[in-house]
Amino acid sequence: MIYMDNAATTMQKPKEVLDAVLNAMSSMGNAGRGANEASLSASRIIYDTREKLCTLFHAEDPRQIVFTANSTESLNVALKGLLNPGDHVVTTMLEHNSVLRPLYELEEQGTELTIVKSSSLGTVEPEDIEAAVRPDTKLIVITNGSNLTGNYIDLKPIGDIARKHNVLFVVDASQTAGVFPIDVQEMKIDVLCFTGHKGLLGPQGTGGMYVREGLAVRPLKSGGSGVRTFSRTHPAEMPTALEAGTLNGHGIAGLNAALAYLEKEGIDNIRRREQELTRRFYDGVKDIPDVKVYGDYSAKERCAIVALNIGDYDSSEVSDELLTTYGISTRPGGHCAPLMHEALGTVEQGAVRFSFSHYNTDEEVDTAIAAIRELAAD
Repeated sequence: MIYMDNAATTMQKPKEVLDAVLNAMSSMGNAGRGANEASLSASRIIYDTREKLCTLFHAEDPRQIVFTANSTESLNVALKGLLNPGDHVVTTMLEHNSVLRPLYELEEQGTELTIVKSSSLGTVEPEDIEAAVRPDTKLIVITNGSNLTGNYIDLKPIGDIARKHNVLFVVDASQTAGVFPIDVQEMKIDVLCFTGHKGLLGPQGTGGMYVREGLAVRPLKSGGSGVRTFSRTHPAEMPTALEAGTLNGHGIAGLNAALAYLEKEGIDNIRRREQELTRRFYDGVKDIPDVKVYGDYSAKERCAIVALNIGDYDSSEVSDELLTTYGISTRPGGHCAPLMHEALGTVEQGAVRFSFSHYNTDEEVDTAIAAIRELAAD
């Protein structure tokens, strides 16, 4: 199989990640729940992973890094832990359902919601976001990169807008963490939500969030913490405040190894390679008759994603044919981005998404181009 569904999850992981998970499965105890060597070893690995993430995102302190299961959990914690009935929140049509659905739930409970419209290329302008800010706006939440079009959103201007209006800034970095440089202080990000199993090259079931120092977020859950056992309330100290229960230590050990790999290889080098593959594929398919490619390709920086359709064929039919005839794995359908499909006019058809990893090869990309050319001709 030629795997081109890396925006869903990076299937090919560094060998170091596999080794780290296997070693943790046979040696790791429960972090913070004992003084034995197995427990202490788990605590060291988890703290070292916090430090690596703190460095990667230029955070103030490793204690501001919280572990979750994925971006969806992080976004739920952030949105439901910061917004109240009567607050106003601004978001965009670019968002994934992991942003939209929690916001719709909060809207039913009295939070007011403004969704900034997208262009037909899947872009939003900072001035449109600023125009949506009101005196009662509590928070702006936006993705750093569209999982459907691959459009990259420059966070710095939006962070400046949020700070100017004294509004909290929450970012969904699902498609960009581990690939694009993120400086939470320079970009004025209050909460950064990320997952471990995509660009960070870690195991599924790992993820987390950065919470700005001094910002209190209501916990989504409470329970065991390993400290303050006799208190009736969950500890308020970070990161324990947002980490009730046993962490996925085995997965975090794999994430630790993945972060070491990214540091060794260099995320700039990885991004450059992925963008080379993306541009090679785009250039090869954009002029094929009856092929329509979605997104803004005038921008230099893009996520390694190309979404397309062939004529009026259902995207699932095309994706199935790519797999069964050519052995190419892609993602069809709605991609959990319903408003983006409205903007693109693909609600009924969906789109076939190719998403690349630095592990893909030029030959695999050329095979995919030839497959699209043959399918379009047929």
